[in-house]
Amino acid sequence: MASGRIDWVDYAKGFCIIAVVMMHSTLGVERAAGATGWMTYVVEFCRPFRMPDFFLISGLFLANVIDRDWRTYLDRKVVHFAYFYVLWCAIQFILKSPVYVGEMGVQGTIMAYLETFWQPFGTLWFIYMLPIFFVVAKAARAAKIPWQVVMGLGVVLEVVHAAGASSAASPFPTGSVLIDEFAGRFVYFYVGYIAAPHVFALAAWAMSNVRLALSGLLIWGLMNGIVVFAGYSQLPFVSLALGAAGACAVILVSALLSRLNYADFLRFCGQNSIVIYLAFFFPMGVSRAVLLKFAPFLDLGTVAVLVTAAGVVGPIIAFLIVRGTRLDFLFKRPHWACLSEPKHVLQPAE
Repeated sequence: MASGRIDWVDYAKGFCIIAVVMMHSTLGVERAAGATGWMTYVVEFCRPFRMPDFFLISGLFLANVIDRDWRTYLDRKVVHFAYFYVLWCAIQFILKSPVYVGEMGVQGTIMAYLETFWQPFGTLWFIYMLPIFFVVAKAARAAKIPWQVVMGLGVVLEVVHAAGASSAASPFPTGSVLIDEFAGRFVYFYVGYIAAPHVFALAAWAMSNVRLALSGLLIWGLMNGIVVFAGYSQLPFVSLALGAAGACAVILVSALLSRLNYADFLRFCGQNSIVIYLAFFFPMGVSRAVLLKFAPFLDLGTVAVLVTAAGVVGPIIAFLIVRGTRLDFLFKRPHWACLSEPKHVLQPAE
């Protein structure tokens, strides 16, 4: 533990944010090139658990704050993320406006921007959904709804959502990112909240039983790979099982890394995951364009790795440059955007 933080949680968040950047980078490179590379197999392997683990980790510390008064709670768990969502949506639209105006015209671009307030935009949908999850969880607790009922509804929604890919009778996908992602992801966030003591116990067990943890990871990796590449990973119940198992695997890996202390950069990424999440789109897009144009000798998998690295490192460099300057508002919520007395530090997405 460093500075009051739990190291393995930062490692887990670092793994998750890099996996997210990797996915967007790889798919973007392959889409631009019109072909696939070897990194697509890594992305597919991570697909079942990439977002489930991110949401589970985000719910881990909810028990510490869920009983706060609504004003403080909304400030830290809703307004905080809303500020960054609105700000970075505007930044993305400004930077991409020449393309958008060329494709949709000025009026179409304005309408597309306004639509982001009810249809989560592009890469930012995660921090759009988090406040909704926080409010639903607190409202359910305030209404004294048993956690078993909420959990059960979350499981049903995830299973029905997964069925949408294979059954015309399923109500999903609805076309609404908000509804579809709520159905598919809320259960993992809620598990993080309800099962937090068990999650921390699992991490502690891994740190005390390294060989058994590594054996479990090997078995999980083989099973996850077999199911994914056999084409069954998105089936109802299977997707839920793979999401849960993958989240446990990430916890085991993160706990082992924190014990060995071999990946400080990964921990740093976790401590600044929201910084990377907000700004990775720009260095990702620039590096992709440059590499595809000027480095045709590189295979697409290698290009995807380099673009991923740029997407991770670029925002961190930007964060370090603007820290303490007038541009600090890009990554730190200013006083005027707070409902209560703010902490003068960047709150991580947890």
